[in-house]
Amino acid sequence: MQDITPYLSAASTVIGLIFFIGIVWWAWSSKRQTANQESAELPFDIPDEFSKDES
Repeated sequence: MQDITPYLSAASTVIGLIFFIGIVWWAWSSKRQTANQESAELPFDIPDEFSKDES
């Protein structure tokens, strides 16, 4: 079992790196551009909790 441990560790690192690169690629793809823009605008679309005029 000790002979295979370094290979399992290396394989899990490579698989994790591939998943990370895949997620980054998906997040920055041109298909996600409109969804990313909508998400970026979301904090500005929420109405303020209070207004200075209501004091």
